[in-house]
Formats: sequence, C-alpha cells, structure tokens
Amino acid sequence: MNPADEILDVVDASDQVTGQHPRGEVYAKKLMHRCVAVLVRDGEGRIFVHRRTPTKLIFPSLHDMFVGGVVGAGESYEEAALREAEEELGVHGLARPVPLFKFLYEGDDGHSWWAWVYEVRCDLPVHPQVEEVAWHGFLTEEELTQRLGEWEWVPDGLAAWRRLVSAR
Repeated sequence: MNPADEILDVVDASDQVTGQHPRGEVYAKKLMHRCVAVLVRDGEGRIFVHRRTPTKLIFPSLHDMFVGGVVGAGESYEEAALREAEEELGVHGLARPVPLFKFLYEGDDGHSWWAWVYEVRCDLPVHPQVEEVAWHGFLTEEELTQRLGEWEWVPDGLAAWRRLVSAR
C-alpha cells in the first residue's frame, strides 16, 4: 500500500477523534493526528540513531533519535509503538515499549500531532527497513549530544529529546 493512502484518525486539541482521512490528505491539509516516538537502546545503553530516506513524506533525509510514526485509524498508541519499532528496526519479539510521556507537537510549518514517547531495549540484531532508514548506528548519549549541533534533525524528534532530557 502507498503510505499516502494509509487511513489515520484525525484528532482535536484534546486528542479526541474527529474523523478519518488518508495520510497524504492529513499531511497536505495539516490535520492534527497521532504519532509515536520510540527511543531504542541496545544492551550497552546506546541509542539507535538513523537518517530518514529521501522518499519519506515528511522530514525526508533528516536524522532522528527515535523510531516511530503515525498511529493508524483505530490503533492504540501502545500497538503503534511496538509495530513501528519492530518494522523500522526489522526485528520481531521486542518487549512492549515503556510509555514515558505524551505531548502535543506543534511545528513551525503548521503541522501538529499528539505524540506518545516510549522507550524499549533491543538486544536483537537490527535490519532497518530500507524504505525508511538510509543510515543507522547506535550512539552513546554523549555522541548524540555532540551530533545535535552537527546534523540536521527531525523537529518533532528534537522536541521530544529536549523534553526527555529536561525531565531528568
């Protein structure tokens, strides 16, 4: 299926479903929807970081310290977090991601979505989706912090990272 055809729940400022539309329409009309962001750590505590492919509908070719994506119509945040993590990492059998916090992302470009941020440990060998991930690696928090000023990052991931770090 073409990702632009995937049906998403459209939500209001209280995260209540108001309708359903194809992802392409949701993005084009900047309709509020739901997303998940999963921070993935390996057995050494390093963080999975990747650069998105240039074919992504939103934020192509930018780096991200989270895996994740949109929550499908009728899908729970929890279901989407596990599905997205396993799909993007190319693994099966992950533990259920642990919810950390939820926030409303409001981008400078008019896009907005409710995002639940999760964390999961992955000790399995990863085989990221070639359609989603152009490059990947596991970085220490120090290495990631250093790259924040060097690489271009997805704005919602950066917003979630800053909230996560400031909450410690």
